[in-house]
Amino acid sequence: MIRAFFRCYLAVSLVAMTACHSPSVRPKEQLTEHYISSPGSVGFDIEPLPSDGSVQHWLATYSSKGKTAKFRIELGSSKPLEDKESKDFDIRHGEGRFLAEPGSDASVLLADLKSALEAKNSPEKIQRARDLPFVFVSFGQNQSQEPGGGFNAQPPGHWTPIKLFIGKGEQEGQVFLNLNLVIKKGEFSIKDADYGDIVLAQLAGVL
Repeated sequence: MIRAFFRCYLAVSLVAMTACHSPSVRPKEQLTEHYISSPGSVGFDIEPLPSDGSVQHWLATYSSKGKTAKFRIELGSSKPLEDKESKDFDIRHGEGRFLAEPGSDASVLLADLKSALEAKNSPEKIQRARDLPFVFVSFGQNQSQEPGGGFNAQPPGHWTPIKLFIGKGEQEGQVFLNLNLVIKKGEFSIKDADYGDIVLAQLAGVL
């Protein structure tokens, strides 16, 4: 499943890079970055936590309408696929998890995620869980945000776009988790509206 996605992603990326990333069209320059919100995304703040070897940790915080949601993000070490194209584009994969934080009130965050992910239903009878594991695929580093959503290698920035695979079988959902460690921002971003309800229900247990 992941390899099939890579092949599709790489084909689109090659066309896009040929058309849009030519140095003669878009000169390399460093952006002064700030977070750009978009309808299909929900941004939040992140703070680094002490790392454990190759595992990276962040505390994520989302405050809105007097409510504050808190959760931790944990990313394990990643490695490239064996094919040359994945290595050329710095496409890597690994495992990670979200961890619940005590005292979190995610009522507003879940409502905002429902809209952004185009979920049809709010989760019912939410059961808190200690963690939520996932498989991740990252698509290069040093990306910049596009005003209408999405990311680009030119001009360079500090974003790392990451696709998550959450759950298994019929309950597997996909969502983007994009991180910028320099401006200390992260965001959840829609992959496909068909995954909205599944992703929202999975995240509700740990946010």
